[in-house]
Amino acid sequence: MFKLFKRKSKREKLEEKFKKLMQEWHKLSSINRAASDKKYAEAQKIAQVLHHMKHEAA
Repeated sequence: MFKLFKRKSKREKLEEKFKKLMQEWHKLSSINRAASDKKYAEAQKIAQVLHHMKHEAA
């Protein structure tokens, strides 16, 4: 219950956005290749940011 009031960190928000983009990419991959490529590119940018955040924390 207390997690309901907890604010999400920047890292958690980025992870959720990455997951959402990858799901959209998967759905679009069989319908519209150009749109799926754009979603994948966005997801990869977020993945790079997450990668840098993990290495800075370590």
